[in-house]
Amino acid sequence: MAANKFLTLVSNMFTNLNPADIRPAIKPSKPLLKSIQIEEDRFGVEPEIVAKLKCRIFEVAISYYGRTYEEGKKIGWRDGFRALHAIIKYGCRR
Repeated sequence: MAANKFLTLVSNMFTNLNPADIRPAIKPSKPLLKSIQIEEDRFGVEPEIVAKLKCRIFEVAISYYGRTYEEGKKIGWRDGFRALHAIIKYGCRR
């Protein structure tokens, strides 16, 4: 959980958009999504979309109970570094 808060903080520093969390599903409209070329896969996609779209993010409250590793959660520290790489890479292009 602390890693996600750190990634959100770094993303907010680069994009100045300030969402509470960059990891949940981002649902841009189809024309907006087609206006950018997505280069990342896996855990770099959300930071890339946030940095490239350059538009305000509206947050909607949801109820969520995260899975444990035994239940199928397969995210690891490498995924966090990949997300950090995407934040810096696409945040610096602005």
